[in-house]
Amino acid sequence: MEPFMPQLVYVEPQALEYPLGRELLEKFEKMNIEIRETTSHNQIRNLPGDNELQKYRVAKSTLVVGIRRTLKFDTSKPSAEYAIPLATGCMGHCHYCYLQTTLGSKPYIRTYVNLEDIFDQAQKYMDERAPEITRFEAACTSDIVGLDHLTHSLKKTIEFIGQTDLGRLRFVTKYHHVDHLLDAKHNGKTRFRFSVNSRYVIKNFEPATSSFDERLEAAKKVAHAGYPLGFIVAPIYMHDDWQEGYYELFERLSRSLEGVNIPDLTFELIQHRFTKPAKKVIEQRYPKTKLDLDESKRKYKWGRYGIGKYVYKTEEAADLEGTMRQYISQFFPNATIQYFT
Repeated sequence: MEPFMPQLVYVEPQALEYPLGRELLEKFEKMNIEIRETTSHNQIRNLPGDNELQKYRVAKSTLVVGIRRTLKFDTSKPSAEYAIPLATGCMGHCHYCYLQTTLGSKPYIRTYVNLEDIFDQAQKYMDERAPEITRFEAACTSDIVGLDHLTHSLKKTIEFIGQTDLGRLRFVTKYHHVDHLLDAKHNGKTRFRFSVNSRYVIKNFEPATSSFDERLEAAKKVAHAGYPLGFIVAPIYMHDDWQEGYYELFERLSRSLEGVNIPDLTFELIQHRFTKPAKKVIEQRYPKTKLDLDESKRKYKWGRYGIGKYVYKTEEAADLEGTMRQYISQFFPNATIQYFT
């Protein structure tokens, strides 16, 4: 698939006080992309479209160039200590995505240009935790790789973390546009992870993302560039014949990576979950989705900030976890499974 290109760009005036803000404005002007000014992303109104569904799709191709005002980083358990805020929003149309809830009525993409401020704050967190290692997750609120061919914010972050003693960076992606990241001076301190899933899940629930094969080709490039590599299987979803579907996933993954040196391969396993607010939004935005959002088939689990989520019942979750662990043990006996949740 082609790299993301916004159809509409909003620029916050304060963003032009930073080199990256000016660089992006000049870049989009040369591309003849429509550019509008906004004092804040919260002031964006009246996106083109005759109804909410059309406006949502326009928002998904809208980029806001702004600054990150709140420099207190969110926590990001279990994958990292902190979420490093480089962007918010995603160009993908994954039906199950938790951003359906967290972004709500603001599904446009925002990129933050005050990287120096963000890096200064990250350094403070590292200093506070010294001599412990501090891990930062760069993909909590966005698929940052899908945007980085335009901004190179992620590449700058990789190189910033690469020259620290106690920092580590992590992110996950469904996109294969990694070529500009291959020569980054990561010094082995950034773990590059790819989201993978069964054919059924990718086909039915992950529109506007790179194909499985494209992701695997990118993973091989990343491994050859010396990055620590990992895969996130998420969401693990109980579709018809799911055992066979996930067996094939690991079989294809193993075949693709045959002969590639990956000394420290990791897997993270996340079962499908949804919240009541997410269900409402998903059914509005993807009215023909095949995603099963029947609460009666799930177990209710309390989450952060008092917002509960529906996960698989205990026996089903145990079946999912046991099956995934068995497949990974068979095809990747030396890999580390970091968690199942």
